[in-house]
Amino acid sequence: MAAPAVDETHNPWQLLGSEIKYQNPWIRVREDKIINPAGNPGIYGVVSMKNKALGIIPVDAEGNTWLVGQYRYSLSEYSWEIPMGGGPVELDILESAQRELREETGLSAARWTNIMRLHTSNSVTDEEGFVFLAQELTQGEVEPEETEDLRLWKLPLTEAVQLVMDSRITDAISVAGLLKAARLLNL
Repeated sequence: MAAPAVDETHNPWQLLGSEIKYQNPWIRVREDKIINPAGNPGIYGVVSMKNKALGIIPVDAEGNTWLVGQYRYSLSEYSWEIPMGGGPVELDILESAQRELREETGLSAARWTNIMRLHTSNSVTDEEGFVFLAQELTQGEVEPEETEDLRLWKLPLTEAVQLVMDSRITDAISVAGLLKAARLLNL
């Protein structure tokens, strides 16, 4: 079934003004004065990320992957996720993904495939994410950042997908990446 005909370049929003309300090393919060698609004035808040979101799905020759568990402050709950982090926008995303995998799991990979580009919550943030499949793995030492209290879980990729299906993995990048990796690997 074909997508409906639409002018994807048409922007029905009109920007009247913009003001930065808050920023730190990771995010910037902006409030825009706008005219909405119905022609009414209003405001729109946008969270701009200062890094690209990078997720990595390491898969070994036996079909195992690694999840990273940590308590997520913003959610007030524990979360199992694929290895992930942020990469400065000016750096190559693959280089940043390789660093994140090494820091969080101690793994290095000889083969990397960019399997996905996504936007994490496009109604409030401009965050752009990428997911890589990392294969031909070598184990090294973990190098967590000071804000990370991580636990590693090695399990079959099929079991990680089942955790997604059981809503035990809820992080959006992890959910999308694991499902796509399983599809690409015919699992």
